[in-house]
This record gives sequence, C-alpha cells and structure tokens, in this order.
Amino acid sequence: MSKTEVVVYANQDLLAAAAAARLVTRLVDVQAAKGSASLVLTGGGTGIAVLSELRASSARDAIDWSRLDIYWGDERFVPADSDERNEKQAREALLDHVPLDPKRVHAMAPSDGEFGSDVDAAAAAYASVLASQAGPEDHGDVPSFDIMLLGLGGEGHTASVFPESPAAYETERSVVAVRNCPKPPPTRISLTLPALRRARDVWLMTAGEAKADAVALALAGAGEVQLPVAGARGHRRTLWLLDRAAAGKLTKVYQPPTA
Repeated sequence: MSKTEVVVYANQDLLAAAAAARLVTRLVDVQAAKGSASLVLTGGGTGIAVLSELRASSARDAIDWSRLDIYWGDERFVPADSDERNEKQAREALLDHVPLDPKRVHAMAPSDGEFGSDVDAAAAAYASVLASQAGPEDHGDVPSFDIMLLGLGGEGHTASVFPESPAAYETERSVVAVRNCPKPPPTRISLTLPALRRARDVWLMTAGEAKADAVALALAGAGEVQLPVAGARGHRRTLWLLDRAAAGKLTKVYQPPTA
C-alpha cells in the first residue's frame, strides 16, 4: 500500500542538500537490489538546485552512473540550446559532470530536433521511448520508474499538467503535447498523471510561501483535475520535501517535526 510522508526543512538550501543526500542513498540501495536504477528529473529552481547539490557532493561517486536510466517528467518545447530547456539545465547542473551512459539518457525532443515544430509527433515519440523501456513486469507501456522528482506551481500544476487543462483529463496516453500553458514557454511536452503514477517513489519538492496553498490542498485530498499535483502519487511512496514557508498552511495532522 502506498504511503505519504512529509518532511520540512528550514529553508530551500537545506531542502536541496537533504534531497540530494536522500537521492544518493536511494539510488545506491536500488542498484544494490536489482543492478540498475531509473530516475525521472524535473526542472524548476528546487529541482535544478538538487542536481547542483548532488554534483558538489563527494557521495555522488557511490552511484554507478553507468547503470542509471534518466528520464524527464516534462520539457519545454524550445530549441536544444535554449536556457529554458530542462535538459540543458540538468546537463549543466549535473549530467555533463558524471559518467552516464549516453544511451540511457532519454531526453524529449527539442523544437529544432528531428520532429521540427511538430510537438504532437515529439510527444508520441517519447511515449514510444517509454514503451520500449517497459518490461513485462511493468504491465503496461510505461516503466516502473524507481524515483520521480517533481516540483509544483502555486496554482497546483506539476510536470506540465496544469489545472483544468486537457492534460489533466488525459487517462489513455502516457505523454502529451501541452499548448497554451499559463506560464511561459506556452508549448511543452509532459507525462500524464497516469504515467507519473507509474513511479515507485514520487518526490514532490518545493519551497516558498507561494506554494503553501497548493501543498495544503493536495495533502487534504483535492481533486487532480482542479489541482494536478494531488494526482502525482508514487505506487510505493509519495514523499513531500518542503521548506517551512511551503509547509506553512499544513494542519498538525500533516506537519512533522522540522528536520
């Protein structure tokens, strides 16, 4: 049965450092148990800060980077060299500094890639990538990711699934094109909520007072169409890593001792 945990840190810097340390431990444990591991990355300030902390940590060498598959939960559909691109930010923060197997880094297509400006084709291609990586034990067309890192917006979006958007209603496809996003850039590619829930562990990481309402509503059981982050759950564990400001509106039921 899936469980939900909430851990609160004093500030965003401590949150990022702690999340990086947790990530090392979890990836090492998974690799020890089954030989390889899979990690889904997110963009955003906290997500990239975690990768930077991991790069700076001497403990990063405990991970066998050659036996790690990297995916993304969403991507901005912009040119490959755009500073807005999640892949570029992740590479600069960590990926270009560790000995990954390039064949195991599964990036979404940019807007100047093989599909050009056809975002629907790019989304379908990523769905095919996921299906090719899924095994019989996954019982579907999406791998059972070991760890999925996610952030959230103040209005409740996660990955690039925004409230009341077509992506929030999607139940069949694993990856969709997203248009007319309420925050730039407007065109993106995103895993859908059912695909996000294929992860064993979902880690929702966020900081700041502007996120407090969304955090509290999600943990109180809000509907996923109105608040997509409420639908992002790991089938083994959902771990919320917050700073004090983001946790500021949680009830005592959810508020753990501050780490």
